[in-house]
Amino acid sequence: MTQKLEPVPARLRLPAGLRRFDPAVATAFGCIVALLLVGSFYSRSFLSPEYLLQQFQVGAFLALVATGMMVVVLLGQIDLSVPWIVTVGGMMSTAAAGHGAAGAALAIPFGVLCGVGLGVVNGIGVAYLRVPSMIFTLGIDAVAQGLMVLRTGGSAPQDMATPLMGQLATGHAILGMPNAVWVWIAVGTATVILLGRTTFGRSVYAIGNRESAAYLSGVHTRRIVLLAFALSGGLSALAGTMLAGYSGKAYQGMGDGYLLPAIAAVVLGGTSILGGRGSYLGTTAGVILITLLQSILSVVQMPDAGRQVIYGAVILAMLLLYGRSSRVGG
Repeated sequence: MTQKLEPVPARLRLPAGLRRFDPAVATAFGCIVALLLVGSFYSRSFLSPEYLLQQFQVGAFLALVATGMMVVVLLGQIDLSVPWIVTVGGMMSTAAAGHGAAGAALAIPFGVLCGVGLGVVNGIGVAYLRVPSMIFTLGIDAVAQGLMVLRTGGSAPQDMATPLMGQLATGHAILGMPNAVWVWIAVGTATVILLGRTTFGRSVYAIGNRESAAYLSGVHTRRIVLLAFALSGGLSALAGTMLAGYSGKAYQGMGDGYLLPAIAAVVLGGTSILGGRGSYLGTTAGVILITLLQSILSVVQMPDAGRQVIYGAVILAMLLLYGRSSRVGG
């Protein structure tokens, strides 16, 4: 008697390249094209190279924050301390700049190191103390806010950004492209290598899929979680130093506008909010999409409250979408 063969699922009948095709990433790029077309109706300069480079320059700050957020979300965690870690990076780097030539030279590393330190605290709380990341990182955000208010007495700090910080944020040193975009490219390239070519990256995806299975297979799960939060803190602080360079100085709450857009960029790019699935290409598409959306909303004079509603609706919609789908690694 011959055995009846089951039909091959349609997904598996596709060529290998198409099987790797991520609908969420394609949708994000499709939305980018749609936004460009919509924007061109409001302004003829919307599609000009100068305007697009300006949008990439502004988007580079969000991209740094979203990169760290993506790594944390891939673990199935969340980092709500981003707003004030961004502020810490900006304030502490400009504070260091006020201590002579040596302080100016170490301003950016010092600001980033402060962010890494807060990220390590986040990692210890989540990985070793087993406190839910949503609660612990929100607490660290409040602590960082209190420390910065204590340092400045609640008033605007008088410290100024260094010329190097200004050049990184606003300069055009290579091929006429904004230096901020080159920083984004460098960080993005390193992230792609880190997630795709290293044991750390494979461990991040494994933990996001099933932490207990990753632990039983020999992954140092606590160490990986701690390093992921440290990376998120460092990148958020780097964004803060560049924002200080962009505006010439740091200010209270300079990172407040980056939390929801960063999460929205990550989930719009196809990274599962439940962890274990996502690519940096998708996050890049999400950052560009959010940046263009912000630009159009500014043109139509959408109030900030309306923007927050849009970001929240996007996050909820993607959470429902991925909550109903199975999680796969890679």
